[in-house]
Amino acid sequence: MATKDLSAYDMNSVPSAADMKFGIVVSEWNNEITFALAKGAVDTLKKHGATDENIHLHHVPGSFELTLGAQFIAEYKDVDAVICLGCVIQGETRHFDFICQGVTQGITQLNMNYNIPFIFGLLTTDNQQQAIDRSGGKLGNKGDEAAVTAIKMVALHNSLEQEEGK
Repeated sequence: MATKDLSAYDMNSVPSAADMKFGIVVSEWNNEITFALAKGAVDTLKKHGATDENIHLHHVPGSFELTLGAQFIAEYKDVDAVICLGCVIQGETRHFDFICQGVTQGITQLNMNYNIPFIFGLLTTDNQQQAIDRSGGKLGNKGDEAAVTAIKMVALHNSLEQEEGK
């Protein structure tokens, strides 16, 4: 169980996102949770200098569709990173396991196939309250954490690219 505030981080450790472009793909399933994650991500990107024109927010029906939605964004939008946000809540069947495994493998594969970061922002919780706690509740917002991760990964990519003179 996460015990830290997902929204807590050292502001000074995050580079400026002023020149960065982001795609965000958000599942419509469990939208009370996922739209709060998206708001957290967008607000955090803007707090670090990203502009509205450089944030491309798109929705997919469910968490399973996050990977293809993220691929579409990477292929059709000029972005430096794609943040994938969704929420899967454990039920009485193995559906939870299949969805979580598929999304995890899909996002990992996207990271390996494209030269940009795809950020895993999928909540995988036992119940609705845990999801609420992680989407702006008492444990902060995983959307904030995903946005900070995206900024840091783009900065890493850019610095390595500059070192190589590309």
